[in-house]
Amino acid sequence: MNSRTEKLQLQGAAGVIEALRDPAADGTPALGVAVITHPHPLFGGTMDNKVVQTLARAFVACGWTAVRFNFRGVGASEGVHDEGRGEYEDLLSVIDQVAHDGPLAIAGFSFGAFVASRAIEKLSASRDIRHIVLVGTAAARFSVAAVPQNWHERTLVVHGEQDDTVPLAAVMDWARPQTLPVTVVPGGGHFFHGQLPLLKSLVVRHLRAG
Repeated sequence: MNSRTEKLQLQGAAGVIEALRDPAADGTPALGVAVITHPHPLFGGTMDNKVVQTLARAFVACGWTAVRFNFRGVGASEGVHDEGRGEYEDLLSVIDQVAHDGPLAIAGFSFGAFVASRAIEKLSASRDIRHIVLVGTAAARFSVAAVPQNWHERTLVVHGEQDDTVPLAAVMDWARPQTLPVTVVPGGGHFFHGQLPLLKSLVVRHLRAG
């Protein structure tokens, strides 16, 4: 993402996990570590996806270290796609290695939001999760875990009004039983083409408010 981006080789159950780490802006001590997950590997999703990079930039701008990584079978990450099961293990392995303790933020886009939701469900009782950001949550295609009630005020869910990959109605159906607010971007598509600066500003506003 910039000249300070550090390449990492982490270890997961399927082998090497390729990752990138961006330090907090201006060299200040980081508020914590944000781990960010990417969209579906079988449809071109990687840690270099523009939405994923936008999320990383937002966290870095707000004083967090941002770590994004390739799920198994993507880029230099070893293994093969596992329909979310192995990817969940990948995320937990990354968190354990780059954010073993201290303040944690978890963010995900599309399929990555589904995987992130499962990790949040597991870690919410044992970790200090300061922020949760779910974008284009793949609620129409996967069984996305509910966000624990006590984390709702720390959670930002963003979805495009005209998302034709994951219909807004599916995300509302997931959020409604939880009474979990959803921020809708008017005219926004799944990849927020032309609206990435707006997406970044929404995330920054959420992070600074918390």
